[in-house]
Amino acid sequence: MSDESPIEGTPLIAPSSTDHPLYDNIVDSIRTVYDPEIPVNIFDLGLIYTVDINEDSEVKIAMTLTAPGCPVAGEMPGWVAEAIEPLPGVKHVDVELVWEPPWGMDMMSDEARLELGFM
Repeated sequence: MSDESPIEGTPLIAPSSTDHPLYDNIVDSIRTVYDPEIPVNIFDLGLIYTVDINEDSEVKIAMTLTAPGCPVAGEMPGWVAEAIEPLPGVKHVDVELVWEPPWGMDMMSDEARLELGFM
């Protein structure tokens, strides 16, 4: 990993392929994955940074964890891949764990904040 700062104006989180026909089904599948310590799915927690789907229906997920020392750090990317791979039309899934930008509570959806008592 480079120590260089991103070019000014470059988004820290790449955009998702929200216009791809598989996007909604993929997000629904991701919402079935939970951090065992938090009663909110990982999508609404804001742990999924990017859902990139190419023209060959290959899916690349960039995700993070609430903390680097998360006890399920080694397992959660596999859980995400296992949730997506069975979907009709999905050819391949690659889940990458990233630490930049660091996760913060401001990344949670309103639903997650309400569920956890922050609203």
